[in-house]
Amino acid sequence: MNFIKRVLSTVTGIFVFLAICFIGIIILGIALGGSSKKEAVKVKSDSVLRLKLDFPIRDYAGKTVFKQYPFLNDEDEDGLFNLVNAIRYAKTDENIKGISIDNVFINAGVTQTKVLRDALLDFKTSGKFIVAYADVYSQKDYYLSSVADTIFINPVGTLEFKGLATEHLYFKDFQDKSGVKMEVIRHGKYKSAVEPFLQNEMSAENREQIAVYLTSIWDALKLEISKERAIPSKKLDSMANHLLGRTPQLALQSKLVDKIAYHDEYVNGMKHAMGVPKDKYLHNISIRRYAKHVAPKLKTKKSKNRIAVIYAEGDIVYGKGDLGKVGHITINKALKRARKNKGIKAIVLRINSPGGSALASELIWRELELTRKKKPVIVSMGDVAASGGYYIAANAHKIVAEPTTITGSIGVFGILPNFKGLTDDLGINAEQVKTNTNAITYSPFEPLSDNQRKYIKEGIIDIYSLFTKRVGDGRGLTSPQVEAIAQGRVWTGKDALNNGLVDALGGLDLALQYAAEAADIEDYKIREFPVFEKNLDKILEDYGLVKAKETLIKEEIGEEQYKLLKTIQSLSKKEGAQLLFPFSTAIH
Repeated sequence: MNFIKRVLSTVTGIFVFLAICFIGIIILGIALGGSSKKEAVKVKSDSVLRLKLDFPIRDYAGKTVFKQYPFLNDEDEDGLFNLVNAIRYAKTDENIKGISIDNVFINAGVTQTKVLRDALLDFKTSGKFIVAYADVYSQKDYYLSSVADTIFINPVGTLEFKGLATEHLYFKDFQDKSGVKMEVIRHGKYKSAVEPFLQNEMSAENREQIAVYLTSIWDALKLEISKERAIPSKKLDSMANHLLGRTPQLALQSKLVDKIAYHDEYVNGMKHAMGVPKDKYLHNISIRRYAKHVAPKLKTKKSKNRIAVIYAEGDIVYGKGDLGKVGHITINKALKRARKNKGIKAIVLRINSPGGSALASELIWRELELTRKKKPVIVSMGDVAASGGYYIAANAHKIVAEPTTITGSIGVFGILPNFKGLTDDLGINAEQVKTNTNAITYSPFEPLSDNQRKYIKEGIIDIYSLFTKRVGDGRGLTSPQVEAIAQGRVWTGKDALNNGLVDALGGLDLALQYAAEAADIEDYKIREFPVFEKNLDKILEDYGLVKAKETLIKEEIGEEQYKLLKTIQSLSKKEGAQLLFPFSTAIH
């Protein structure tokens, strides 16, 4: 009886507590909602659009929905294509007189930077100015800023212009010394992600593929810088080799920059160009605020037709996923919604993913296969669409990549941590008891047996065979043709066009154009997916701010009593005859 009283009193207390929290959240939501409406972004006349891109730039800013508390729903407007749309809108906005690329330290990939740079090149056709200033230019900063009419650098600044490089750490000796070993099974001689655990130096195959794709990307960057700065590509290589941007004077002599000046002089230069007196304030608006201002204006376009843009950005994982995680449940839900929505005429899958779970990739592939039978599916590749990222692209009607996209990597590996050496050194011994030969598939405290390795290798080969089949079927290639470009090798978009892995070079705009043509529509609106559903109570619990009802009850009455309570509740809800195993199946 006391047990039941304790349970009831606890539950009552919890509900009172949750009710108070709920009311508090509603008040907070109303306050925040009200304040956000008051903070409508306004653009003053004679303003400069300021590009300071030091925040993490994702292709997709994301839409978040709180089912229990809809007033907390959020839709950010600072994704890559929100920024692109803002730059395009500024082209015809009478209030925007020009763009200032100001001390960037850009936090984006090479391909994302190219997308922004292309938007700036289009902006220049309006006749409005673009100027750039930095204390320190990284190579990506300079690549972006090279579109400017005038490039400024601080008198004591630096400009990084030295070519591209990559560095990889190798752990074989460390494993031997620490006693922690990674058991690796891979298929594909170029599948180099696990190479650091197998040897102490880079393989010739890996060095070859890295050199090829770095050179391809560098050539693309040089070509575009050369065009805007009127410096021959060979001369740019010489400048990189001799670090001729390392001081402002050298950068000026090399024509990498146009002026050496302090920031206040840079601002005064813009004032002079716009006819603003030196003692007057120069109005400017950040690209993030301007994108927020532009977003609702772009949504006023009227059309019954829709093209869904579904973003697959981040590692591919089995489960729901989130921003930065491509969960098969969330992506497949978006594909189903787009497939069943009659207003959506075509789908563009925007991939920016290095891959991940083979199972999740296959499940997404299957949903895409069902979708492409109903509607056109076009893939647009971002910075990377490799391994699992290419797997989910392979069956699209058409694949579009940027020249600098990293793609391919058609290979498979498995990696298992093994602590046998460490536990031996510590005097720890693991003993197993089993009923059948393979009851223990793998133990991190025992070496991988030949038998275990054989079975795991079989699984890896099966996945690889399926992967290459998906590529062959999707791309119309024979098995030998696929094998010649597979083996885990990485390609740039430019090389992938030549070997048949992609159909065209371009960005999201080109993919949308192909989608519209395939659907036979001329006008359309874009609808973005996925929508991320959140549980506020769970988020607060994770941060230790609020504990869920179940957690509080467990703490009050104990784990075993809580299980008993749940069992009683479960049994009381069942109706009719049950074919039910009467005992717990958990084995400890």
